[in-house]
Amino acid sequence: MFNPSRDEVRTFLIQAWQKRQGNGVLTPLETMAADLIERHPEYVDELQDPEALEKDYSVEQGRTNPFLHLSMHLAIAEQISIDQPPGIRAAHAKLAARLGEHDAVHEIMECLGQVIWEAQRLGQPLNNETYIDLIERRATKTGRK
Repeated sequence: MFNPSRDEVRTFLIQAWQKRQGNGVLTPLETMAADLIERHPEYVDELQDPEALEKDYSVEQGRTNPFLHLSMHLAIAEQISIDQPPGIRAAHAKLAARLGEHDAVHEIMECLGQVIWEAQRLGQPLNNETYIDLIERRATKTGRK
């Protein structure tokens, strides 16, 4: 299983953006990352900061960690593409029909964050059934959030 370090993830995202800006040749994964960065222009300054590899984005600072956010986008895209955990593709489709593609992924991100936090708190593996259930509940919620 691929398990990059914090610096490797940050370097990957920074380099993907640099290649996009310089009209370089990107791998398919770099293309996905650069496309996500384009959908999140609020993160461009952070990615271009020479000290980006060293920055801390603690909850106490009240700032979103752009590297974590973009990484979660990539992870969710991969989950949907291979339907792992089983049922995520269908749950995503329902949610996207209600909210649109990008907002649906942000909702799934909230669900993923919740199950990761719970797994860490309990010292247990991530509960895929709970994860899919949380997404399904959001997909069937009436009205916008």
